[in-house]
Amino acid sequence: MSEFNPPQNGNPTNSPAANPLLTGPILPILLRFSLPNMVAMLATALAAIAETSYVGQFGAPALAGMALVFPFVMLQNMMSAGAMGGGVSSAVSRALGAGDVGRANVLAVHALWIGITLGLFYMVLMELLGPTFMAILGGKGEALAQAVAYGEVAFVGSVFVWIVNTLSSVIRGSGNMKVPSVTLFAVALAQVLMGGALGLGWGPLPQWGMRGVAAGGVLANLCGALFLWSYLSSGRAKIQLQVRRTTLDRKHLIDILRVGAVACISPLQTVLTILILTRLVATLGTQALAGYGIGTRLEFLLVPIAFAVGVASVPLVGMAIGAGQIARARKAAWTAAAVATAVLESLGLIVTLAPDVWSSLYTQDPSVLASAASYLMWAGPFYGLFGLGLSLYFSSLGAGKAIGPVIAGTLRLLVVALGGALLSYWQSPAWMIFALVGAGMAVYGLSTVWIIKITPWGEATRPRE
Repeated sequence: MSEFNPPQNGNPTNSPAANPLLTGPILPILLRFSLPNMVAMLATALAAIAETSYVGQFGAPALAGMALVFPFVMLQNMMSAGAMGGGVSSAVSRALGAGDVGRANVLAVHALWIGITLGLFYMVLMELLGPTFMAILGGKGEALAQAVAYGEVAFVGSVFVWIVNTLSSVIRGSGNMKVPSVTLFAVALAQVLMGGALGLGWGPLPQWGMRGVAAGGVLANLCGALFLWSYLSSGRAKIQLQVRRTTLDRKHLIDILRVGAVACISPLQTVLTILILTRLVATLGTQALAGYGIGTRLEFLLVPIAFAVGVASVPLVGMAIGAGQIARARKAAWTAAAVATAVLESLGLIVTLAPDVWSSLYTQDPSVLASAASYLMWAGPFYGLFGLGLSLYFSSLGAGKAIGPVIAGTLRLLVVALGGALLSYWQSPAWMIFALVGAGMAVYGLSTVWIIKITPWGEATRPRE
């Protein structure tokens, strides 16, 4: 992989000719960056599916408990890897685009402390209030007990999750996608193996149930955090982590948080949107909810594709912004958006026209298949627009402009919330709720495009000699 090799000093030396991310063809670089990200993200999604299969062996209450705790696990990953992680990659890449390696090294340390702080905060929050949150979602009895058992262990490891995703974002910001992707793939594999061994009691190990499955994830992320910390501290990376020699500075914290903190609103909007839709569909009966669940499982596999392409655009956009190449930054953003849209729209049309290709993997119940087909018919055609918005969300983080995609996410949430309230009042059929899902995706994608087109990304500057 051709990667950026910045001068190893702390002085700003803007020399775009030495940086292929500022001069090379955008599409080949983007595709080369996207593939390892895609493999890692899909591995993470498959690890979650494997965990669910383990939990299924403990019975229906355990599965119900997993459904209660999963939104909070998903929220943590989205905030640490996508939102705050995007802010970290953006700050690092903009520093490197300006030729200031010393600043990039300092930003890496500040990012690490932000990750540790937020990881500890999330751990304390979920350990103290997690049972209350899950009860508010409707958890009770044995299902709630199983959810709490999983969460008590899983969220002890929150700080490790934040460290892994923060340091991965630092490395991605330098234009290196290989190391974070291989690390996340290894973490996902270790999570599957250790979660199964500790949860199901493979070999001589005792069967620890839900706590054992959760412990597998904690141990896997601990190993990933230790590796990435060691890698960045060793001097082998383009960025060097010098924790003891770096004094915290408010301006560097603000450089990361002004993007990452605002971007964290987006995952909250996404989770709230999912909860509203789930609540609406649940009122229509088991078959409708089962069909909706099959459809959303597909989206859990589609999102990593858009994520992979979007994250790959962050260093391309960020370095171009740092070098004052605004036109190239926008070209990189639109190129990534086109790739994500094309891939997701192709998959969306396949499941729209042949829904049983996906749905029959989960059930042969005719009523559930019919419900899933209805969902995919209304939501599938809009997967491309969802991918469009999500990819541009990451490109905006690379440009240091997080507020636009957050506004677009707010519009989607309003459409779902207000439309859902009306449909609930009218006691509308399931297909109208499924159509609302598609409408929300369309609003998100199209409004993101419009907002980015009217948002200035800075002024072009002439490279210094």
